[in-house]
Amino acid sequence: MATEEELRKQALHRIGERRAFYMSLAIYLIVNAVLVGGWFLKGGGDFWPGWVIFGWGIGIAIQGFRALVSPEGPSDTEVQREMDKIRGGSGEAKS
Repeated sequence: MATEEELRKQALHRIGERRAFYMSLAIYLIVNAVLVGGWFLKGGGDFWPGWVIFGWGIGIAIQGFRALVSPEGPSDTEVQREMDKIRGGSGEAKS
């Protein structure tokens, strides 16, 4: 069981990851809006901003998944199972 201080550190870390994601997303949207606007004002043609939007978007999606969807880390059961393996046990968590 995690202590209050450990829970606080985890909470602060998660908050920091979410804030970093939202800042990255805002920068992504602003920069790409400027690129699309520049492309439009220059008369269009091949939609070259799409390469930037696509490539950078992959990174933003990964960051968003890590900040908003994925679990923070291994569960207590996974940690216990790995400790049992290291000790030479069967690898099954004890209840």
